[in-house]
Amino acid sequence: MSPEKRRAIWAIYAWCRRTDELVDGPAAAITTPETLDDWEKRLESIFAGRPGDDLDVALVDTLDCFPLSIEPFRDMVNGQRMDLFRSRYDTFDQLYIYCYRVAGTVGLMSTSVMGIDISQNSAPWNRNRQLYVPTEEAIALGIANQLTNILRDVGEDARRGRIYLPLEDLARFNYTEEDLFKGVIDDRWRALMRYQIARAREFYTKAERGITFLAPDARLPVWAALIHYSRILDRIERNNYDVFSQRAYVPQWRKLGSLPLALIRAQVL
Repeated sequence: MSPEKRRAIWAIYAWCRRTDELVDGPAAAITTPETLDDWEKRLESIFAGRPGDDLDVALVDTLDCFPLSIEPFRDMVNGQRMDLFRSRYDTFDQLYIYCYRVAGTVGLMSTSVMGIDISQNSAPWNRNRQLYVPTEEAIALGIANQLTNILRDVGEDARRGRIYLPLEDLARFNYTEEDLFKGVIDDRWRALMRYQIARAREFYTKAERGITFLAPDARLPVWAALIHYSRILDRIERNNYDVFSQRAYVPQWRKLGSLPLALIRAQVL
């Protein structure tokens, strides 16, 4: 991407990372609802052009350059509030709300920076047509990434007493919370994981359809990120669905090896 867009994406990343660490970082034990209330007030100050530190300055600069809305940022703070009070999700619909807030919002923030391909209206018969903004696809990529995180981190979350897999899905495959905390890997678990992985891949597929509408300089990094992250699911499968004693990750050489594929897709699709 252009230097201006890169700086903006880094500023958004920095804010998201700091927000996430309020409930997942070293000082998470002392985070309270009031902490998040104060963080949201600080966010409002940033959008009003009153930064509190250098990282806030970077986001203020981003707001001066790109048309970002405060709502996705607020929604992300609300996602962190959910982590303060919830350690279980009964249904996928409930989990979807969480995934949207902590990850789908990033897609909305990023799309505002990446921009839209205006050439989609270059044909004379399309000049009066409204540009298509791949909002739903951007959210889908965030959801896909978060579902991948959840599947990769099942064991780590269990050690913290958390279960992000929908309880209705555990029941569907006759797999219990006790089984999960014990790290039981059997046919029930493998069937459950195949079901979860298939769902995540559906969201990746939906996200792919939106990349072609992004500005040309944004397509390669988005394709690369999508390919790299979705391959974590492949690694989980290669590990025989053992997410309790092994951490699924994509080696650096494999990431580099996928860049030509990302480049081809960015230019052709």
